[in-house]
Amino acid sequence: MPVDESAEKKRVPEGLWTKCPKCEQIIFNKELGDNLKVCPKCGHGMRMSARERIPLFFEPDSFKEFAADLQPVDILGFVDTAPYKKRLKDNLKKTKLKEAAVAGEGLMGPYRVACALLDFEFMGGSMGSVVGEKVTLAIEHALKENIPLVVVSSSGGARMQEGIVSLFQMAKTSAALARLRKARLPFISVLADPTTGGVTASFATLGDVIIAEPKALIAFAGPRVIEQTIRQTLPQGFQHSEFLLKHGMVDMVVERKDLKKTIVSLLKVFMSSRSKNKSSTAKAE
Repeated sequence: MPVDESAEKKRVPEGLWTKCPKCEQIIFNKELGDNLKVCPKCGHGMRMSARERIPLFFEPDSFKEFAADLQPVDILGFVDTAPYKKRLKDNLKKTKLKEAAVAGEGLMGPYRVACALLDFEFMGGSMGSVVGEKVTLAIEHALKENIPLVVVSSSGGARMQEGIVSLFQMAKTSAALARLRKARLPFISVLADPTTGGVTASFATLGDVIIAEPKALIAFAGPRVIEQTIRQTLPQGFQHSEFLLKHGMVDMVVERKDLKKTIVSLLKVFMSSRSKNKSSTAKAE
């Protein structure tokens, strides 16, 4: 008796498996989740949402989000292949986020940390007015509370639907970080795949320590644009984490499972050094 293939397919519930985009192995989703969305076969790191990263970085139940109700406005009445307002509604429905960034405070080890996490699933993690505002609010919160800052970037760059207003965010976030630097508070920047455009050209590369995830694409312009401009073939692995580490653009390439441990170790150095400086200053006075 012939087997009904369609009936066989129906017996396998959807959403149980994921195909690795690099090695094309089929991975059981529970196994993939347990491995922090890193392919256990080839080590390829798949993209994580901002919400998925919160338990990766912070102690249980310690993360408190702020500015969650901020939403972008269609200032320009922008329409490309679809109206900007429709894109925003569609992305809200898809991601359950009102914008491409989550800002808040939580505990990383024993340290209170202000944080902003970009989410590539919401319009490619692009930086419009609200993303810039949330990153700036995280910086200002770090200043107000006298605590370190961690920002995790995953972005296609500035958001074209907001025009010049999106580009203003580059200056806005950079100016806020200058105030943080003046206060001698540490800023650790984590670059996930991809980190490009105006985000790379502003806050993402202004960290006291810049950490990249393995094989993350980190660039201002994409490789295709550069090749077409300079009319030369680029080196293999150009604009990926390991190449940039070799050429001094990032300080570390760290596996996803080791990110929290690495950041906590860095915070220990920064904060103990800061305490010693304060103590020395007090004695001198």
